[in-house]
Amino acid sequence: MEPPVRPASTGTIIHGVAVGEVLGVSALAGARLIAGERGLGRIVQRLNVMEVPDILAWVKPHELLLTTGYPLRNTPQSLGRLVADLDERGLAALAVKPGRYLDRLPAEMVEQADRLGFPLIRLPDGVGFDDILNQVLTDILNRQAAVLARAEEAHRALVQVVLAGGGLREVTAEVAGLLGVAVAVLDRGDRTLAAAGPAEYLAALRSAPEGSRTSVPVVAGGHHHGRIVACGPVGSIADSDVGILERAATVAALVVTRQEAVNAVESKYRADFLRDVLTGRDGDPARVAARARTFGWELERPVTVLVAELDPGGDERAAQDRLPACWAAAVRRHDPRGAVAGFSHEVVAVVDAAADVARLAKDAAAAFAECAPATFSTGASRTAPAVEGLPDAYGQALKAARVGRQLHGPGAVAHFDQLGVYRLLSLVGDTGELHAFVRETLGPLASDDDPENSDLRRTLQVLLETNLNVAETARRLHFHYNTLRYRIGKLERMLGGFTEDAHLRLNLTLALHVLRMRGI
Repeated sequence: MEPPVRPASTGTIIHGVAVGEVLGVSALAGARLIAGERGLGRIVQRLNVMEVPDILAWVKPHELLLTTGYPLRNTPQSLGRLVADLDERGLAALAVKPGRYLDRLPAEMVEQADRLGFPLIRLPDGVGFDDILNQVLTDILNRQAAVLARAEEAHRALVQVVLAGGGLREVTAEVAGLLGVAVAVLDRGDRTLAAAGPAEYLAALRSAPEGSRTSVPVVAGGHHHGRIVACGPVGSIADSDVGILERAATVAALVVTRQEAVNAVESKYRADFLRDVLTGRDGDPARVAARARTFGWELERPVTVLVAELDPGGDERAAQDRLPACWAAAVRRHDPRGAVAGFSHEVVAVVDAAADVARLAKDAAAAFAECAPATFSTGASRTAPAVEGLPDAYGQALKAARVGRQLHGPGAVAHFDQLGVYRLLSLVGDTGELHAFVRETLGPLASDDDPENSDLRRTLQVLLETNLNVAETARRLHFHYNTLRYRIGKLERMLGGFTEDAHLRLNLTLALHVLRMRGI
């Protein structure tokens, strides 16, 4: 069984040498591994000498502990327990010089070391601890210096890439050259933003075993933007290479931040231009079409305007950042020449009239799902044959989104031409007049001051929907026939004889429709 992962060492030494490499220094030429061969890969970052019996309070992880056994000369039975305690504290190995104070190492101690994979080393009689300390510490410091020098060289090279105007592609190429492996930057959706290195390892970046693949997150401004992944032959990515990948991730974060700043400025220009077009402030159609082409948009064709408006509730800040990106990606798939821009609480897209609007909205909603519980409602306009028709189309799409939400709830997708009577009601600009019509027609049922009003309105609505079929209405509402007859009488006393007056029934139906559109 492999030894458990050890905690990181404290202090400034962050690199070291393996126990197996320590045994190769000249001062340990006569040393012999007694037990714990499975632990030869443990890393030594510091050395310590055991001078007191209660050494456990003074040891640190990744230490090579040297002892003559003098502190335990009177209690050799404690040595078996000592190995377990040292292993538990994350030490790298124990080196004992028996002979003067200990005649031999107890069998229990050897068995315990083998069981735990904890290297137990017998030191030769003629070697001094000062020689071991000097040689091993020199090797550790040389290793640390080499690793830091390599990391510093990588850092300078990566900074130079950025200062020269390079992007993620140049960063990955530089790191791939330094490490001799394949390197890629992936976004939060695991899409490859840039990659470089041997083709066979690039193809295995996502499926390679852990031993041949290393991943470091790319974080900027407190936001997780993805990760940088390196892949090569098993064992080719050393622990010291992770430091280079971390520096590369920092540089990649700078590149991402820089690109986001550029994108933010470009998005503002695009949004300001599209807002002017949709509100009719940018009048010359030829100039509008020409400027739109500089953004990669084609407006000189029959188009449909879509409005995606955030529904109330949810994390509005996160949703506002995510919504434009989701719609931009969806529009690129369905109409690469389509226009899309984010406003304060909505995203507006202008796409080819032949595009599948429902499918486009569904794709955007699927990408936006990670922002749950936030949702958005989508409205689609009639076809606008030319630039001059875009302001009217924008108004239609906005009304369709809001009416659709009122009728079908959050996340609705509605087309202006499919709103029926609601389309006509939405065209009434004077909402005060609509509300006055509701009050005049429904009387006390127009408000919810009395809890019974909502119940009576529901009864009235189902009666009108069933064309005054009392039996069907009673079945839908789960009322007794006589109970419904009583309610009809009460409604007629409040509203008038609607069962006999077709015009009154029409007015009541319209008033109920307006109530359903409340808040538009």
